[in-house]
This record gives sequence, C-alpha cells and structure tokens, in this order.
Amino acid sequence: MTTSTLNVLSAFVEAQPRPLAGADFVNRMRIFSGTLYPILYRLEKVGWIKGTWETDDPKKLGRPRRKYYHLTALGERLAVSALSEHMAATQGVRTRPSFAPRGH
Repeated sequence: MTTSTLNVLSAFVEAQPRPLAGADFVNRMRIFSGTLYPILYRLEKVGWIKGTWETDDPKKLGRPRRKYYHLTALGERLAVSALSEHMAATQGVRTRPSFAPRGH
C-alpha cells in the first residue's frame, strides 16, 4: 500500500464519522488531485469507502457540486488494521548512515 493511500486512510479514520470531500484532502494534505482521485476510486471500488454527491444547489453554493466520502464499516476495520501494520513495521526500522566506518 502506498504512503499516499495510507495518508488518505489516516485522514478518514481521524475524521470519523464526518465525511470528507476531495477538496478536504487537497487543502489539508496538499495531495494533488491526480494522485488523490485514483486512490479514492480504488478504495470505493473495493468497498472501503462510499461516496455520495451533495444535494445542495451548486449555483447557490457558488462552487461545483462535491462528492463526499466516508469509510464503510469494512473500510474502517481494514484501514485501522493497515495503519496499525504500517506503524508496527516502521517502528522497528532504523535509518543507517550511508557510510559506516568498518569496525576498529
């Protein structure tokens, strides 16, 4: 799973139960739409998230209509699991210097 996908999942978990729109990710995470929307599409396709279009009139809002996404029950369980696994895997990782003198 990519770092970008993990970051998106983390944002969903933190926002629960509030749904998030693509603009929320772009503004808060500085993730580009060309990276974000394929991630959202894949997560929706496998059932981790569900998207619904807002019903307010875009003309009255003064902006394009937004699609809001929220984690499904399955998605929440799998996201928490994936994030926990990632944390466990990276906690034991220590960076090594690119040059380490040979032992004396």
